Amino acid sequence: MFSGVNYQFWKVRMKIFIESIDRGIWNVIVNGPYIPMTIVNGVLVEKSYDELTDSKNKKVQYDCVTKNIITSALNLDEFFKVSQCNSAKEMWDILEVTHEGPANVKIARKHTLIQEYELFRMQQG
Repeated sequence: MFSGVNYQFWKVRMKIFIESIDRGIWNVIVNGPYIPMTIVNGVLVEKSYDELTDSKNKKVQYDCVTKNIITSALNLDEFFKVSQCNSAKEMWDILEVTHEGPANVKIARKHTLIQEYELFRMQQG
């Protein structure tokens, strides 16, 4: 259960847990939900449920399963941060940005820590 503390630990454990269930579920977090499309009158539209094969239906279902896994592993405060998301990828990205910051912020933090380490000196006494 993630309560907003130790995000890195929770993130790694969730990745391992989700991949152990099915790698296709983890793929939904990395690439977003599978949306089967078809062309109708020259326009690309989403296929209806009735048109899906069993294998395609399973791929579509991965997003629902992943959203359930993520929300089941969050406390109330964290749940409300992602409760309005439409996909598991969106949920994961919001949690990541909230608790790690955007990629450019992470890179800036890394460079700051490297610089602090390089400038580290023993003080008197």
